[in-house]
Amino acid sequence: MKALDLDFTGAQVLVPGQGLARARLSMADGRIADAPVGRAVDASGYLLLPGIVDIHGDAFERHLAPRRGAAPDMAEGVASVAAELAANGITTGVIAQFHSWEGGLRGPDHAARVFTALRDAGNIHGTDMRPQLRFEIGQLEAYDTLPDWLAQWDVGYLVYNDHLPHDRLAQGKTPPRLTGQALKAGRNPEKHLAMLMDMHRRYPEVPKALDDLSARLRAQGVTLGYHDARTAPECVAMKTRGAALAEFPETPQAAQAARDLGQGVIMGAPNTVRGSSQRGNASARDMIAAGLCDALASDYHYPALRAAVFECVDSGMCTFEQGWALVSTGPARLLGLEDRGTLRPGLRADITVIDETTRRVAACFAGGSVTCMTGEFASRIFAAP
Repeated sequence: MKALDLDFTGAQVLVPGQGLARARLSMADGRIADAPVGRAVDASGYLLLPGIVDIHGDAFERHLAPRRGAAPDMAEGVASVAAELAANGITTGVIAQFHSWEGGLRGPDHAARVFTALRDAGNIHGTDMRPQLRFEIGQLEAYDTLPDWLAQWDVGYLVYNDHLPHDRLAQGKTPPRLTGQALKAGRNPEKHLAMLMDMHRRYPEVPKALDDLSARLRAQGVTLGYHDARTAPECVAMKTRGAALAEFPETPQAAQAARDLGQGVIMGAPNTVRGSSQRGNASARDMIAAGLCDALASDYHYPALRAAVFECVDSGMCTFEQGWALVSTGPARLLGLEDRGTLRPGLRADITVIDETTRRVAACFAGGSVTCMTGEFASRIFAAP
């Protein structure tokens, strides 16, 4: 995609260390430029902000698997995901795909199709889409081959999950929604229950297997994280395995433990907008107010990232620069992406343009290329000499 060389004038720019300020912002050759480039665009009435970095999102599922039994064109699905990300101001999006005993759209075969489509798309859509694997740790049979599997699909970010209904299985009870879950996975319900019971029975083998797997993955350069921790000992155990990121800790104690261990803490933007967890877990707003959140993730709803920042700022919880850092500088740092997350000269020209009045995304530039542009802002671009 061709990058534009432009000088934006009259806008409120999120200047590093200064907050929103009326300033010129230039981009050339896909980078933020220090000096004017000579083609001016009046951007008054708009906010020019670092592009949003979504560190964990699974709203892509509706595009890549719109209906059970459907066989969509995966390339077209990826194009639709890229368009939706850009329409929500996201310039870097982590595609969080399951590798789970749940099977179906969360099974390894579907994950391979998703990652193949992402790899084949490359950068043709502009938006930087990066794969993340959410691995269910009860799948002991997958441990030996998983590192090679990740290398095959260019996956450099893995998060450990454990969704086994241990309490119900320990009591010998059938987990809720088992029949529907089994049918979605294409399994007989009785065989599905037997599989769950076997994974639960073998669970004492998991810690040592995780130790060994984590060592192999770290040696391969894979970034490790973990999901839904409730206690400090869980965080400590994952730290010893080299996990650097704690996604959606469910209690303040787990969030504090992760922070004390030097792990990045990621909370959900939908939780922030709503004001509470849908499942009754820790409030993301409380975590932000306590300084225990490094980044917000879209989770299942891409528009929530932008909305969460304005919710935090409007409530007086933080400054605009602090709030926007949760969706730009913070996640970029956690992912080791040193070339983005702020509007400093020399960095990627990843820019989210927001209408000051409506707070809607008016345009999105990834590496200086247009990935989304609408309405009045588009007319100003075309009118520029």
